[in-house]
Order: sequence, then C-alpha cells, then structure tokens
Amino acid sequence: MFVQRFSATPRGARLARFLALHEWDSWGVPYGSRASEEAAAVLAELAANAVVHGRVPGRDFELALDLPQPGTLLIEVTDTRGEALPTPTPVPPSPEEESGRGLVLVSALAKDWGVRPRTPAAPGKTVWAHCGCPPGAGRMFFWR
Repeated sequence: MFVQRFSATPRGARLARFLALHEWDSWGVPYGSRASEEAAAVLAELAANAVVHGRVPGRDFELALDLPQPGTLLIEVTDTRGEALPTPTPVPPSPEEESGRGLVLVSALAKDWGVRPRTPAAPGKTVWAHCGCPPGAGRMFFWR
C-alpha cells in the first residue's frame, strides 16, 4: 500500500499522479501501459476534484493506492470537505459547458467508483475507484 499526503494545490495533484505512476510501475503495472494510463487519468480527475472542490485552506489531501485483489488497482483520494459529495451517476454536461466532465471520465475508465464520508472526528470524504491492471501485478516494494 502507498499512502501520501499532498498540498491541495495543482502542483500537489501533479505530484500525486507522478508518484502513483512510479509506484504502479514498481508493482508491475508498466509505465505507459493502457492500465497505467487509464488509472493515471482517474487519479488525475480525483486529485483535481480534491484540489478544486474539496480544498480547505491549510489542509492537504491524501492519496492511498493498493492492489486489493489480482487485476485491480485501488485509488483513494481523501479531502477535508465533506458537505459537497459527488453524485454516483454523473450527468454529462452540455457541449457548451467548459467543465463537469471529470466524473463522467472516471465512470468510463474505472471498473467501479464511489464516495464515503469520513468519521465525525475527521471531517471530509474519500472518493475511491477500482481500475484494471495486469493480473500478475504485485507489490515488489513498500514505500510510505
């Protein structure tokens, strides 16, 4: 499992994506492979949402990655704003709108995704997604 906190800024979101690609490559999900690129697109959208919609000044967002079962990458992005939960079935925006396609993309690329609130003692939410990966991928390194 990989767990890391990042600043809730565009730079933090980019760093999260970069480190995830590195981690997945060390787990046997090769950099540049379809599985790696699709998971990176999902992670980029979830991290961008944490930065844009889940940001609380002075608070970071957390990224957790895991391989819970063969052929599945788990991506979890936790932010500290819990009052604005994403809808489980996002509606594509009209062609004229400039935003609103991120969770539509996540729905298209992930096997499954969802959101769960954090405990009352820790405000916020975790948005998670399961993405496909090569069945032989395994944890070769542990990096925290």
